[in-house]
Amino acid sequence: MSPRAVRFPVSCEVAYDYLVAPDNRASWQSSLRNVEDVMGHDGVVGQSWTDVTGVGIRPRMELTDADRPHRWSESGTWGRFKATLTLTFVAVGAATCDVEATLEVRASGLLRPLGLPANRLAPLAVRSDLRRAADILGRG
Repeated sequence: MSPRAVRFPVSCEVAYDYLVAPDNRASWQSSLRNVEDVMGHDGVVGQSWTDVTGVGIRPRMELTDADRPHRWSESGTWGRFKATLTLTFVAVGAATCDVEATLEVRASGLLRPLGLPANRLAPLAVRSDLRRAADILGRG
């Protein structure tokens, strides 16, 4: 297992379907309070929604890549920031999988220097959120 991966006690298909669905996000993403304005079908490229965060940031999100149950990517934009998250799913037996996150945060204009610390800190939060999701699925 990669040191950046989180082990899920379910198949890649189950983990993928749970993580890709915007309606599940507030259950496992610590920064979210809700999602709004969901447009499109779960897991279909082009699906979009608005994340409602606890700190008042409301990025518009879009699913940009979907290869069930191997990989999906989403991009979010808010103001001068853009973040891209890619989750990769690797089967470890029939009923277990590893999920690895790759995240890139970019900022433009005067906020550009904030992209560097965000790229260092955000992956830690994403792995913590993935561990929460794995726990939720393990209880279900």
